[in-house]
Amino acid sequence: MPSKYENETPGYTMTTVMEEAARCLLCHDAPCSLACPAHTDPAKFIRSVRFRNIKGAAETIRENNALGAICARVCPTEKYCELACSRSGIDVPIDIGGIQRYVTDFEHQTNMHILKAGRSNGRKIAIIGSGPAGLQSAVTLLEKGYTVDVFEQAEKPGGYLTYGIPEYRLPTSIVDFEIKRIVDMGATVHLNTKIGVDITMAELKASHDAVIVAIGASEGKILPMFEGNPIVESAISFLARAKENRGNIEIPNDAVVIGGGDVAMDVVTTLKKLGVAHVTDAVYEEFAEFKASKKELAGSQREGVTILDGYVPENVDGHTVTFKHRHMNSRLTIDADKVILAVGQEVNAEKLGIHIEHGEVPTAGYKTQDSKVFVTGDIAQGDKTVVYAVQKGKEVADEIDGILGGHEND
Repeated sequence: MPSKYENETPGYTMTTVMEEAARCLLCHDAPCSLACPAHTDPAKFIRSVRFRNIKGAAETIRENNALGAICARVCPTEKYCELACSRSGIDVPIDIGGIQRYVTDFEHQTNMHILKAGRSNGRKIAIIGSGPAGLQSAVTLLEKGYTVDVFEQAEKPGGYLTYGIPEYRLPTSIVDFEIKRIVDMGATVHLNTKIGVDITMAELKASHDAVIVAIGASEGKILPMFEGNPIVESAISFLARAKENRGNIEIPNDAVVIGGGDVAMDVVTTLKKLGVAHVTDAVYEEFAEFKASKKELAGSQREGVTILDGYVPENVDGHTVTFKHRHMNSRLTIDADKVILAVGQEVNAEKLGIHIEHGEVPTAGYKTQDSKVFVTGDIAQGDKTVVYAVQKGKEVADEIDGILGGHEND
């Protein structure tokens, strides 16, 4: 079976995007815009599309979302803007993500340059981590006139955008496009640079007016019963291998995935697109309490994934895993060539001087006990989606600007 790993679903054409935009009711109160965590303002950009003002639509998106092309593809819109869409009371909500993808693709194809750096204010900010929150905070600070240094321990910037989300959902070319525009604004990205090894926090604080820690949960959890088992791999590791090799990896004949969030859906769908014959997903939650996006769940089911809801692993012996149902008197035993655990991620904040509990800073907001150090992204409290990372990136940048008053040369 040929791999479908790199096959992104085709987007709208000019004709079809106009048809979809024409369904918009142009609500005066625009509940879709109020429901967007990043304040991307779907009502305004859809209105622009209806009048064939695609450049204006792109400007509206970029005003509040530096990662608009990425969010168009990976945002769980059914939980936010589309859930609030007034059209859903008539038939189905407007495909806001699809329209946003059309606009940002047009922006890319016509080489628009919307994001602009502000006049220098003489202040310098260091950002640790180049995931979505770090990238958005870099843009917001650059627009305000700050000099920005981004420090990334990996070989490529982007964090989970680069090393996690599968190619069929988020093409590498889109991530590269978004990051290049941020570099073109003036951000300096230092790759293969680990804080505490290549440069210390003390050195960063001495050379910058503030430091933003925007690290993600980059290490996959392994349940104790699976430790040391050679056929077991974390979802984070598997998705990174698939993405780095553009799907050209050795695949098993059958695989069991444990977990029921969006990461698990990415894993099971990737396995099927790579040609794995039998993929079974054992999920702690029953369908009524599923955590995964409905869109991603439906996509996995279309690919032919078998989902066992309400089952938890009870025992493992080499290739054989026994599952027990949470509520029924039922057990299942499965022999698999590969077991992939999508049971959560962990944060490695070693040598950063930041107190982390359960993957987050235990206090709300973005400040830390150190007046020069701020946090954002996954380690700040709140939702862990990309669109919320955009919101957090903007908010931490605004907070720093309010403290530093970065307009002394205006």
